[in-house]
Amino acid sequence: EVEFVESGGGLVQAGGSLRLSCAASGFTDDDYAIGWSRQGPGQGREGVACISRKDNSTYYATSVKGRFTISSDNANNTVYLQMNSLKPEDTAVYYCTTDSVWGLCTIIPSNPLGHFGSWGQGTQVTVSS
Repeated sequence: EVEFVESGGGLVQAGGSLRLSCAASGFTDDDYAIGWSRQGPGQGREGVACISRKDNSTYYATSVKGRFTISSDNANNTVYLQMNSLKPEDTAVYYCTTDSVWGLCTIIPSNPLGHFGSWGQGTQVTVSS
């Protein structure tokens, strides 16, 4: 069972930056994908960014491309999400999430990270206008 320790959420003004961290443990091998999904008020869950350790691919939602950067420290099984130029519409609970069955960020193109089965407890990001 994968366990997560998430940190880095908070309140920031529009245009500001935050960095989320997720330390994950419990993987049985390196064939996994790890990333972040978010759920805003009254919205469904959206895959935001992902790194696959299986094929070294990355994924970004169109809404965050050019503003968010995902990176990983493989030695410590930690993934980071650097969020710049934040907008009020980025307000959401951000969840660290992994897939160790397929090890890929996207299986169904219309639903990136939709197949991920392990989730952290979430961290709130609030962007004020």
